Amino acid sequence: MWNYEKRLQYPVNIKKCNPQMAQVIISQFGGPDGELAASMRYLSQRYTMPYNEVAALLTDIGTEELAHMEMISTIVYQLTRNLTPEEIKESGFDKYYVDHTTALWPQAAGGIPFNACEFQSKGDAITDLFEDLAAEQKARTTYDNILRLVHDPDVCDPIRFLRAREIVHFQRFGETNREHCSKSEHTKYNH
Repeated sequence: MWNYEKRLQYPVNIKKCNPQMAQVIISQFGGPDGELAASMRYLSQRYTMPYNEVAALLTDIGTEELAHMEMISTIVYQLTRNLTPEEIKESGFDKYYVDHTTALWPQAAGGIPFNACEFQSKGDAITDLFEDLAAEQKARTTYDNILRLVHDPDVCDPIRFLRAREIVHFQRFGETNREHCSKSEHTKYNH
C-alpha cells in the first residue's frame, strides 16, 4: 500500500527530559483531537466515500496522521526517558508511571484513555468532510495550546511542524468538499 521509510516525517531530537511537558503533549497521541483519532477517522471514512479522489485523499492524510502519531510518541518518549524516581515524583508523572512505567499509552492530558468515541464516521460524504474540517481545526487549537505552555525549542520545533500540517489538511479537506461534494446528487436534492 505504501513504502515505509524508517525515519520520522520531521526530526525530533529532544535533549532535556521533562515529564510535565510529556503529560501535556500526550494529548496529541490519545486525546480527543489527537493524531490517533485523526488517523482512525480518515482511514475509516475512506471506505464509504463515493468519490475515488476523496477516498484517496483520506487514505493519504490518514496515513500521514499515523506518521504524526509516531512523532508525538517520539516526543513523549524522549521527554520521559531515563527519569529517576525523584524526577517522576516531583513532576507528578508518578500516576502515569504506576500504570505504564514510561511506555507510550494513548490518553488525553487529563488522563482519560483513548476511546473510539473520539472520532466519527457517518458514511455521508458531506457530513464526514465537515467532521474532518472541524477535527483539523481542533487539532490546530490543541497544538496552539501546547505551544503556549511549552518553551523548549527542541520540542516547539516539531510541534510547529505538526501544527502547520493541520492547516494544510484543513485546506485540502475544504478544497475537496468544494470540488467533489458540492456537485453530488445528494447536494442537488437535499440542499
